[in-house]
Amino acid sequence: MSRLSELYACIYVRELPAQALLRLRPELHDKPCVVFEGEPPTETVCALNTRARLLGLRRGMTKVEVETFENVTVLQRSLKTEAAVRTILLECAGAFSPRIEDRSINGLFVCVVDVAGTEGLFGPSLMLAKQIRQRIRSVGVVASVTISANVHTAVCVARGLSSGVPLRVVPRGEEAKALAPLPVTVLDITETQAETFLTWGIRTVAAVAALPERSLIARLGQDAKRLLQLAHGKHPHLLQPIDVPFVLEEQAELDSPLDALESLLFGLSTMLEQLIVRARSRVLALASVTITLRLDGGGSHARTVNPRVPTNEKKLWLKLLQLDLEGHPPNAYILGVHLHAEPGATSKVQLGLFSPQLPEPGRLDVTLAKITAIVGEGNVGAAVLDDTRRSSDFHIEPFAIPTAEPPSSGTPATACLRLLRPAERTRVETRQGQPCEIQFRSRWYVLEKVYGPWLKGGDWWNESIWGNEQWDVVGKTDDSARLVCRLSYDFIHKDWHVAGLYD
Repeated sequence: MSRLSELYACIYVRELPAQALLRLRPELHDKPCVVFEGEPPTETVCALNTRARLLGLRRGMTKVEVETFENVTVLQRSLKTEAAVRTILLECAGAFSPRIEDRSINGLFVCVVDVAGTEGLFGPSLMLAKQIRQRIRSVGVVASVTISANVHTAVCVARGLSSGVPLRVVPRGEEAKALAPLPVTVLDITETQAETFLTWGIRTVAAVAALPERSLIARLGQDAKRLLQLAHGKHPHLLQPIDVPFVLEEQAELDSPLDALESLLFGLSTMLEQLIVRARSRVLALASVTITLRLDGGGSHARTVNPRVPTNEKKLWLKLLQLDLEGHPPNAYILGVHLHAEPGATSKVQLGLFSPQLPEPGRLDVTLAKITAIVGEGNVGAAVLDDTRRSSDFHIEPFAIPTAEPPSSGTPATACLRLLRPAERTRVETRQGQPCEIQFRSRWYVLEKVYGPWLKGGDWWNESIWGNEQWDVVGKTDDSARLVCRLSYDFIHKDWHVAGLYD
């Protein structure tokens, strides 16, 4: 088998500290923003957006210099947020090839993707570059993408691209031609080497490529050979791929403590949208979302929302999170938000031609959440009998979509017993050991039919041993009102109760 020709794509993201902080804050996209790093009062600008640059702001400015400009939003650098965004960008790059290498440096994101042999999936190189940039843009980050047969050429060309030309494909064999007009600073050179080239009057890569190799090595040492190979686009490179796990997480730090749920939901909308975009790109849906609030004082507040089926409906997730947080509010001011989602398969329902339309699972989730907010958590679901002989012992389990087939229409109808909790105490007249008359809710019923008794007892291993006999009876009053109920006689307390009513 012939070896595939090498082809690499370079993803180059400038001003990563600023883009990482602004991607989840759409309200700041149209405002000049700068990012400070360092401790006061020596903090300086480490990154800024385009509007701040057009206003005249530059890196390295102090806080006093920035304050001379009006309407400038000041943000503090967050290394934790940058690391999270870097992981998201690597995840996006991994969607095009499993062989990716992270070459990021301080304040810049640089990633090299081995895209050799992907023409059948993504089309020609220019179309592939457009898809990569569009994918990066979907997660709220602006990037430049270059494609070349040489790794270092792709990186150097990406460094030299202007903001108005975000894409560049270098034809095979024209690496030196593409590098020639770029400034010498795009090469991987030290500050000392940059000062030396400036002293010699060398400002472009073409000027470096024209220098004689022996003379350059004599003046700069053995590293000069590497610089000449970079300038000619022939420096070799062994790709060192990394493994990037697929983790659906988003986090945001708040500028000031927050206590209003409405303001929190506004930020959650953008974070959920990013989670849905990332899950949808993998043909997945969100199965559960865990929100963790970092509270004032060092505490945290975590809640998990699990709908019946995985879904990518942002409005549904917002409503479920709102209802859950309203029922379980945090006990302090909110300083930060973290979202973690578990992916699941997208829900697909195949109905027959004449099958009735099923209710939407999302509406059921919202309805159950509203009921839970009223009656309390743990009181909504399906009743499941406990493993005991006591008929009144059961617990509530969340509703689940049944997988078994529904019973056929030929199943005989049965009476439904509604248990009374607690059972209502009553007076019963007996004749020959059987109930013959009952007083229920201030009315006397003459019993026409009596079934029983059924003797029951249990929990002999506990101190609260119990035993009773039960009767199913049908009674009638003088005005023909009927009563169908279950009677229970407690052997220990010697009294009668109406345990339930038949519908």
